[in-house]
Amino acid sequence: MATHRRHAGPPTALRPQPPADAHAAALTHALLAAEQGYPVIPLTRSKLPAIRSPHRGHPEVPPCRGGCGRVGHGVHDASTDPLAVRRLFAAAPWATGYGIACGRPPHHLIGIDLDTKNGADGLTALRFLAEAHGVPIPPTVVVRTPSGGRHLWFTGPPSPPVPNSVGRLAPGIDVRGAGGYLVGPGSLTTRGRYVLAPDAPLHPAPAPRALLALLTAPPPSTHRPPTPGAPAQPAAALVRFVRTSPDGQRNARLFWAACRAYESGLGRELAARLIEAACHTGLPEVEARATIASAARREWDRRGEGDR
Repeated sequence: MATHRRHAGPPTALRPQPPADAHAAALTHALLAAEQGYPVIPLTRSKLPAIRSPHRGHPEVPPCRGGCGRVGHGVHDASTDPLAVRRLFAAAPWATGYGIACGRPPHHLIGIDLDTKNGADGLTALRFLAEAHGVPIPPTVVVRTPSGGRHLWFTGPPSPPVPNSVGRLAPGIDVRGAGGYLVGPGSLTTRGRYVLAPDAPLHPAPAPRALLALLTAPPPSTHRPPTPGAPAQPAAALVRFVRTSPDGQRNARLFWAACRAYESGLGRELAARLIEAACHTGLPEVEARATIASAARREWDRRGEGDR
């Protein structure tokens, strides 16, 4: 008797493109994801669960998570059963996307959301954290967001659960873990479509132990002012981060590091060292000083001191 092996890659990686109709396309992508073991729910164009709560106006205490047998419980409705998925989408004909529940078996998916909006630079922030804390970031599935951000997919162990967070690790880095969901590739939103990065692996990599420790530990103190007698590791890490900048990232890394330095109250103290580190990479001193000045103005504006 022939057996079919379930793939663990993202849904659009192994099949032809789905129909042009947004709802039909989302359902097709969602069914492919479910086939590969990813629990899914339908999403609206604003990336919210598409089915309203059946308890609207009559809140349950404690909150119902689907025990009532009706749909409309957000990520708690997520399923890999194709019949259940079709029923969910039939109840939400306005759905144009789908969400993939994180932290659920068999993959226990973990999503690292790297944002690029509102001055954030999640990709640079992740590189800094990786270097500062010795965390390897292996090649893995990458989903491009309409705003220019990236979602990195990793698989994790059943426990400890990875919590959801927004900006806890660093500005521009959100984490989707147990109880959260990722917008699946192929979903259409008000900002555009989520798509797989063509040059990335087709299967999510297991999260390295060091990365899991960072995701489940209290937030790192990289952005906080050092206490008297505390080691200068955050400052040294910022300087090293700039000093090791590859071509094409020298100015971006300098600006990001300078912003973090000013946020932590170390801007003036580290300015000369950051400029020296940037010049070591080949960045002209005039350009480095201008970048430092831009970071300082950003912090003054943030604190409402721009008129001083």
